[in-house]
Amino acid sequence: MSINQFTIDRKQAQLLLECSDGLRQTLCFEFLRVYSPLEQTQVQGRKKPPVSHKKMVQLLALEPVGKHGFRLHFDDGHQAIYSAALLLDFAHNKATLWQDYLTAVQQSGHSREAMIDIKQV
Repeated sequence: MSINQFTIDRKQAQLLLECSDGLRQTLCFEFLRVYSPLEQTQVQGRKKPPVSHKKMVQLLALEPVGKHGFRLHFDDGHQAIYSAALLLDFAHNKATLWQDYLTAVQQSGHSREAMIDIKQV
């Protein structure tokens, strides 16, 4: 199974994946950002708290990276390489993963809403 095509929909803030098995799935930019491979690590044997405040994040670019996958660039400065296998897993397990994320954010006391940093000058 492979990904045949990507369509970035900035207006709806989502990425459409069209897969070789006929599956067409949209993944919102927030989902892709919070499930970044770089965020799914552990700190000293403990799971990191969920990524928060990314509801309004935008995907700026998607570029192929050889056999490794695709580099996604987000407007918060984050970028990571997502393998095709990982993106396909996201497409097939979106509902469960999203609910897991929402539960983790609620339990941690964090928020999905974007934050505005105000610094007094």
